[in-house]
Amino acid sequence: MQNAEDLELTRRTMLVGSAASVAATAAPPSAAAEIPARSASTMVKAAFEVNGQRRELELDTRTTLLDALREHLRLTGTKKGCDHGQCGACTVIVDGRRINSCLTLAVMHEGSRITTIEGLGTPEKLHPMQAAFIKHDGYQCGYCTPGQICSAVAVLEEIRAGIPSHVTNDLEARPKITNVELRERMSGNICRCGAYSNIAEAMAEVAGIKA
Repeated sequence: MQNAEDLELTRRTMLVGSAASVAATAAPPSAAAEIPARSASTMVKAAFEVNGQRRELELDTRTTLLDALREHLRLTGTKKGCDHGQCGACTVIVDGRRINSCLTLAVMHEGSRITTIEGLGTPEKLHPMQAAFIKHDGYQCGYCTPGQICSAVAVLEEIRAGIPSHVTNDLEARPKITNVELRERMSGNICRCGAYSNIAEAMAEVAGIKA
């Protein structure tokens, strides 16, 4: 039978051993054991047509389309909002369809035609949707505006192409451009300033309907 002194020694030995084990586990790996953040195998070349110009980049395969546009091509009109596909600030048009550029990898769009807000119009020659947003005060802080405009342009094309939405009554008939359709289709673009009515009015003017 162990006496009290032996029990205390055993307990102390166990505690010391446990502490040493935890310390060893928490210690950072040696420099030799560290994995490089970027290896040659993760870098690839990709080419796109961006705003009418062919652009070639060498990218990490993990680079999102949003970061490729902003950080590599310096097209900072496209905004990084939530970075989770929930706000729509990063919306761009790829091969005629609007997408959240934060949710897709750049290398997935090899050969695609990409249009950002910079490719829609210029201060000297505005796109009709840009001009309508200005006329109807469709922005306040302006952070979400590039995504709103890209989405608005694509929405009108979606309706003209006959693509239904959740509020389209007859799925076999071509949807009509109505205020309800416009608002539903734009619901994925969040404006924290609350300029929704003005945005709807701008879109309605471009579409040729009454908001």
